[in-house]
Amino acid sequence: MSNKDEENVVALPPVRMSDDPAPRQVKWINRQRVLVFAARGINHRHRHLMEDIKKLMPHHKTESKMERSKNLYVVNEISEMKNCNKCILFEGRKMRDLYLWMANIPNGPSVKFLVENIYTMGELKMTGNCLRGSRPLLSFDPQFTKDPHYGILKELLVQIFGVPNHHPKSQPFFDHVYTFMILDNRIWFRNYQILSEDGALAEIGPRFVLNPVKIFSGSFGGATLWENAKYISPAKLRQVASKKAGNKYERRIEKKAVYEATKPETGYPDIEGADFFKGDAMEKAQEVIVKEEVEDVPSMEEDSGDEPNQKKQKPVFTMKLKSNPDKTIRRKQLKAKSKAISDQIKKRKQFKKKKPGK
Repeated sequence: MSNKDEENVVALPPVRMSDDPAPRQVKWINRQRVLVFAARGINHRHRHLMEDIKKLMPHHKTESKMERSKNLYVVNEISEMKNCNKCILFEGRKMRDLYLWMANIPNGPSVKFLVENIYTMGELKMTGNCLRGSRPLLSFDPQFTKDPHYGILKELLVQIFGVPNHHPKSQPFFDHVYTFMILDNRIWFRNYQILSEDGALAEIGPRFVLNPVKIFSGSFGGATLWENAKYISPAKLRQVASKKAGNKYERRIEKKAVYEATKPETGYPDIEGADFFKGDAMEKAQEVIVKEEVEDVPSMEEDSGDEPNQKKQKPVFTMKLKSNPDKTIRRKQLKAKSKAISDQIKKRKQFKKKKPGK
């Protein structure tokens, strides 16, 4: 060993006092910091979900709510001021819908999700538990490696949800796992506690589903790299549902007109007159039986020359149907009436569409 090397060697004391401060960790190389905050307009359930995500990420930083009037490019400046290179932004619409932005600051890419099926840890009350600040294992569906846009999402999720090694606020062991599964063109998130080494798990929470809308090349903007063709906004779905419920009155009028056009004049069109139902029912039945027996006497005499082993068929009581021209005329009139009612409803719809808005 040369003299220069001997001069650079620092001799450590054989005994360290307990009052001395612990040596600082210098191995924190992956310095990922994630800014997690929201814009104004989210409700209480969305805020609770944001707080649950903050608990899962010891490497996060917080910020107060952003005004909705500001442009999303301002988020890049806020992240740089907080010394963060990743960002998660919660954006609410109409106090109902929740959109989630994930971005790599400042060069991109960025992804916009619609968050569905939200269940916070306070709602679920699962049996699973893990130490706060511990590092998670990330489990991804095999579908992430097949499609290119899922590959971009996987890399972004790894960099955001993966806790860096030797982070000052993290614990140096793994006791839970995050799963990202793809089903029905959506990403399903679950958080499980690792109970034992043989793979036994217990769910912790929260639960939510990410429906990807668009992938942009820049941070909160830029060229569109991918767009979900199967995405339908929740406002459009509510509009279709309300329109379907608004036609309830018109459908009831049309149904009533069709019923009036197709119903018969009498309940028993094959029986002429109401005298058939007058008098004692037993006497009427006996008269019908006697009449059948009288009609069957000549038929039995004619069949006497047939073979004796041939089985005789029992007489069947049939009633003759008579055509009534008044019925057909009445039905045609009712059909014309129902057609006129439906034409009026169509004209009313067209008038409402042409009516200018206030």
